[in-house]
Amino acid sequence: MNILIYRYGSICEPDIVEAFQKMGLNVIEETTEIDQKGLLPSDQVKLVKQALDQYHPMFVFSINFFPSIADICQIYGTKYLCWTVDCPVPELFSRSVQHSTNRIFLFDRAQYEAIHPLNPDGVFYLPLAAATERFDKVIAEIKKSEKEKFSSDISFVGSLYIEKNPLRKMGDKLSEFTIGYIDGVVEASLKVMGYNFMEETITQEIVKDIKKADSNFYSPKDSLLDTDKFIVAHSYLGMEAAEKDRIRTLNTLAQYFNVDLYTRSDTSKLKNVHVHEGVKTLTEMPKIFHLSKINLNMTIKPIQTGLPLRIFDIMGCGGFCMTNFQAELPELFDIGVDLEAYSSLEELVDKCFYYLTHEDERVKIALNGYKKVKEYHGYVNRMVDMIRRVVE
Repeated sequence: MNILIYRYGSICEPDIVEAFQKMGLNVIEETTEIDQKGLLPSDQVKLVKQALDQYHPMFVFSINFFPSIADICQIYGTKYLCWTVDCPVPELFSRSVQHSTNRIFLFDRAQYEAIHPLNPDGVFYLPLAAATERFDKVIAEIKKSEKEKFSSDISFVGSLYIEKNPLRKMGDKLSEFTIGYIDGVVEASLKVMGYNFMEETITQEIVKDIKKADSNFYSPKDSLLDTDKFIVAHSYLGMEAAEKDRIRTLNTLAQYFNVDLYTRSDTSKLKNVHVHEGVKTLTEMPKIFHLSKINLNMTIKPIQTGLPLRIFDIMGCGGFCMTNFQAELPELFDIGVDLEAYSSLEELVDKCFYYLTHEDERVKIALNGYKKVKEYHGYVNRMVDMIRRVVE
């Protein structure tokens, strides 16, 4: 039985392909957009249409939501499955979300609650997953030199969001009032973990000022709702909060501990952090997760309640995960048993002191987390849940 996967280069795609293959499905991959970024929707339609005509798949699948793919699948009467791994995904407010052929899976419950009313029969909640079998193979090949290279007391692998923060590019285009307002909201939001109130606090004056200042302000075509406030909260203030949070957290920890950062971001604002170049996602990152005593996860504010992929990846590598608190965390894992969580920088520092000096507990928690992810949160588990929604 054929299925078509439209790929654009998400790190999840190879694991999802393998999961579908393990289920006995014949996977056809459309990979043009991996190398040709920024294809027009019309180009995407042509590529999918050709594959539909040639292979007649049971369904089409993609990471995140492509309105153009939803449209062509609706015309052909073919189911379109997608699974978000990012927040925000403003395309979810497109009218194409309402197609009856859609089966849209969202990893963040807040994201689900916002989109589900737009298509009650076609939108579902589904957390992310980990590729433990692939990680096991990579970890088994760790060399002595790599063990010395990648071992850390505390490590973080990822962006500082400096290059992803559009507010940085606006310079003096924003009014002093807007700049002050944004700073106040962001600072307040960073004091509350597990809840994002920024969208509730944004005024139309702030929205207008940002839209005027940014000629590239994104407004989804054929949107079902006015998304301007949503875009400002998550794509602008959310990125500003992510940058401040990551720099502040790393600098705070580096006052007390050896902290290693692997990133391609500008690190000029960091102090006493051991900075390394970015690493290969598939072949090096799992080794860092496995060899670090404490692996940090700092969830960006646009992920309002859900758990980002990094948490599953760390645990799937047998690493000890220290994450900020998220509302969905206790639903999927036992805090203090499978992983650890913090609700303030002060608590984070205290817990790092504790677990760096209590190795047996730290190792036990990492093992518990690995076992739980392997048994309950693998990609095959998630794909089975998806298929059930297709055949219902």
